[in-house]
Amino acid sequence: MVKKLKELAGESQDKNLSKTIRDSAQQIWLAGLGAFSKAQEEGGKVFEALVKEGRSMESQTRKVAEARIAQFTQQVGKAAGEASGKATQTWDKLEQVFEDRVARSLGKLGVPTNRDIQALAKQIEELNASVRKLTGEAKKPVRRAAKR
Repeated sequence: MVKKLKELAGESQDKNLSKTIRDSAQQIWLAGLGAFSKAQEEGGKVFEALVKEGRSMESQTRKVAEARIAQFTQQVGKAAGEASGKATQTWDKLEQVFEDRVARSLGKLGVPTNRDIQALAKQIEELNASVRKLTGEAKKPVRRAAKR
């Protein structure tokens, strides 16, 4: 009979142990489901937070890029202005050299300059005035050639 009691006691311990194991497994399973559910909820929130932070970073990056572009544009504009000024000075010098050489060449060929022609016209007017004075003629209007 003792043997039977021990067997019954052993069976009851096995049943208790089995029930305890089942209960623990059930709790572990439920804890896993709860963790999964939390991860899904928090995952959406984390994703939204990352998107928000990404927008902020994009805005900051855009501002920095625009500032750098403005700075670069200003530097390029300044350099272009300086280059344009130097080019204008160079063209002015080249033009002056060309005019001087053409004037020298025309002078060597004996072609009168505008100044020479004006001086001759003034001398002709003075001579005409002297001739009229000597001959006693009335002053006639002199037709001038159109200035060029």
